[in-house]
Amino acid sequence: MAIPNTGSDPARFHFVMIKPTHYDDDGYPIQWLRSAIPSNTLACLNALAEDARRRDVLGAGVEIRLHTYDETNRRVRPDQIIKMICREGGRALIGLVGVQSNQFPRAVDLAKPFLAAGLPVCIGGFHVSGCIAMLPELPADIKAAQAMGISFFAGEAEERRLDEVLRDAFNGQLKSLYNYMDALPNLVGEPPPFLPRKHVQRTVGNLSSIDLGRGCPYQCSFCTIINVQGRKSRIRSADDLEKIVRENYAEGIKRFFITDDNFARNSAWETLFDRMIEMRQGEGMNIGFTIQVDTLCHKIPGFIEKATRAGVRRAFIGLENINPDNLIAAKKRQNKITEYREMLQMWRNHGAITYAGYILGFPADSKASILRDIEIIKRELPIDILEFFFLTPLPGSEDHKILSSKGIWMDPDMNKYDLNHRVSHHSGGMSDREWEEAYRAAWEAFYTPEHIYTILRRTCANKIGRPGTTLSTILWFYLTILYEGVHPLESGAFRLKYRRDRRHGLPLENPLLFYPRYWGGIVVKAFNYARVYLRCKAMLKKALEAPDRWSYSDLAIAPPKADEFDALDLYHATTGGEAALKRKYRDDNIRATGHAHDDEASIQSAQAAE
Repeated sequence: MAIPNTGSDPARFHFVMIKPTHYDDDGYPIQWLRSAIPSNTLACLNALAEDARRRDVLGAGVEIRLHTYDETNRRVRPDQIIKMICREGGRALIGLVGVQSNQFPRAVDLAKPFLAAGLPVCIGGFHVSGCIAMLPELPADIKAAQAMGISFFAGEAEERRLDEVLRDAFNGQLKSLYNYMDALPNLVGEPPPFLPRKHVQRTVGNLSSIDLGRGCPYQCSFCTIINVQGRKSRIRSADDLEKIVRENYAEGIKRFFITDDNFARNSAWETLFDRMIEMRQGEGMNIGFTIQVDTLCHKIPGFIEKATRAGVRRAFIGLENINPDNLIAAKKRQNKITEYREMLQMWRNHGAITYAGYILGFPADSKASILRDIEIIKRELPIDILEFFFLTPLPGSEDHKILSSKGIWMDPDMNKYDLNHRVSHHSGGMSDREWEEAYRAAWEAFYTPEHIYTILRRTCANKIGRPGTTLSTILWFYLTILYEGVHPLESGAFRLKYRRDRRHGLPLENPLLFYPRYWGGIVVKAFNYARVYLRCKAMLKKALEAPDRWSYSDLAIAPPKADEFDALDLYHATTGGEAALKRKYRDDNIRATGHAHDDEASIQSAQAAE
């Protein structure tokens, strides 16, 4: 069924916004009855589109109808969307929003039936923006999509840039590319991100999202943020924040994920926290937040204290590695392993649950060194949740640009660029098999029953710890890795699969094979979930009832000792750790005396650690 974009009712316009998911290893979209994390890009586009509708950007007589889909928690049926547009009449634009590299193949597959029906399609997001920002020419997958007739939007849609796209689509004059990469918008006063309650209800815990700033000042070579959103912080105001929170709170939504890549580098962090504190303490609004920060956030006076008073209950921290040689290789010089313990203990002392990202596959890594480092982390760092990622040359990163310019092999299937698959060869000597084995072994090594019990003992010993929440979070990560085959950040509650939604080019499975395997898998997973849950619940009960519950301590949570820098393996397992420790001693000596007394060799070692 083909319907031209000059619909029977030109006074009506449909803007369909779809946030695509990506395919699992069997070619089925990764979808859940309840997803874990809401799409902030979808919230931003929805708010901008609502603003455009209020301003009658297509003319006072044109009705704009907005349709939003998050495919991680809602099946997208292009055929039904086409029928809806045909039935209601009018013109339309299909926007595939916030498309990451691993979601690009799915986005193109979704676009095909819309194009066949004569509806214009535009794709935006990090894959398109990152490739335009870092590559001398567009890669083959984007060129192929352009040849199909798909339009692309690179950059950010604030400052009424979306208006141009909507007008062009309405007039049947959609451009092949809208490139705003050289003009990053100001965010103050822009429509803040917002999704209807029906979307938030499809996330676990009714979680909404906010972005209060974009951009990051650092230079990590594996990062795409700095090349897509820039290295200068652009922020929303406290008034913007309050508006977002109040609009959501009025609909019963009280939990928010602040999507800023590094909220500690938001220049207005204190003003924003103060407004949150005022709403919580002054008005009794029971609001809670999850933020992402760097490993030096504790050095900002008052940051962690105000964060937790403002309702920050979870902190995602880019730990990345405990070997300074690896951090230097990735240009992540801001991470100082000599600060890790103090930072993590400070978050713990203020009652926050800590999540730490850890990248596997830096040049100095081997399977043995990875497992050694994880054991050090388990003993010496009070991390509640450790999540592992393959070092991945994401399009838009410096790593990808370098490998591409040198013609070094990278997997051509963008669907695998989810940080949960190996897509390149290891530069330090590990074979492909060893690297993949090391990734699986890392998850198994951290989430042993013994260490899960240790984490529970630590949180039970904390007067303001949250043992039940800590256990449920551990189970979320542990069970996803054990039984779902996807990264925990892509997980959700109750996996959904639809036989006819399989990736383009793969055969439809026989229903007599597909459905028994799907439902049988659900039953087996439910049994295993219950078995692991009951075992961990017994651990929690044991930790809560332990006679030494409040006096329990171990090396990771023990108060700092004068000789701990000489005793901990964190600083002596690698040459980089030794050099970092020498630099710390040198810096401490300078602060204490005003003079440097290190010998030349020590200074050179310390400088190498930088």
